[in-house]
Amino acid sequence: MPEAAADLWLGGRLRLTQPPRGAHRAGTDAVLLAALLPPEPGAVVCDVGASSGAVGLAVALRSPRCRVVLVDRDPELAAYARRNAEANGLSSRTTVIEADVLAPGLRRHADGLTPGLADLLLTNPPYFEPGRHRPSPVAAKAGAHTFSDGGLADWMRCCVDLLRPQGRLGLIHRADHLPACLDALRGRFGALAIRPVHAKPDQPAIRILVSGVKGSRAPLRLLPPVILHTDGGQFTAHAAALNEGRGWVDASGESA
Repeated sequence: MPEAAADLWLGGRLRLTQPPRGAHRAGTDAVLLAALLPPEPGAVVCDVGASSGAVGLAVALRSPRCRVVLVDRDPELAAYARRNAEANGLSSRTTVIEADVLAPGLRRHADGLTPGLADLLLTNPPYFEPGRHRPSPVAAKAGAHTFSDGGLADWMRCCVDLLRPQGRLGLIHRADHLPACLDALRGRFGALAIRPVHAKPDQPAIRILVSGVKGSRAPLRLLPPVILHTDGGQFTAHAAALNEGRGWVDASGESA
C-alpha cells in the first residue's frame, strides 16, 4: 500500500488512510450511509463493498456496542481497512473479509459471507452496469463505480443472504437509478423508506438513501429530503452535523 496521510473524519474522531488521489476515495456518500441507520446495541453491522472501511468504521466509532464486518474483494483495499481499524482502536470489534459479493453462493459462504451474518447491512454498490457508461481509465475507480460482471440484482441477492430474518438494509445510490433499486429490492425487502438527497434546496435530487427490512410486508414510505448545502454553498446545519459524526440522517434520531 502506498503511504498516505490519514484523512480526518467525523470532526477528527476517525483517522482514515485511503488510496492515493485519483482512485476512488470515500466522501459524502459514505458520510450519509454511515449515518443512515443507528444500530441496536450488540448488533453485527456489515459494510458490503467497504473499500478502506469508512462506513463500517464510522458506525463502529459512533456505536461502541456494535461489531462490524467489512467486506471487499480487493486485497489492497482490505489491507487499508485493516490498517484503519487498528489505527482507530477498533480492531477488537472489526472483522475484514476478502470476498467477491458477486461470486456463486457456495464460494461466498466458503469465504466467510455466511447466511444470516448481519443484523444491519450498509452498502454503496457500484452505480453502473457494464456497457451502460464510459468507465474511468483509473482501474481502481472504475472497479468501484462499475460492475465487472453481474449487476445490482445480483449484488442485492448477496445482501439479502447475509441478513438475518427481519434484518435491516441501508443503501445509497444515484437518484436516477431509483427504478433499478426498487426492482432489485422487490420481493426481498419491505418497509422501504426512500429519502432523496439534494445538493441545494432548489436543485434535483442527486442521490437516494433507501432502507428496508428483510421479509417485511410493510408499505413503502417517501421521507423528507436531506439538503447538503445552502444557496450560498455552505453545509446546512444537518449536513455539517453528519460530517462531524453528530446525529443521524433522520434528524429526529438520537445524537451520537
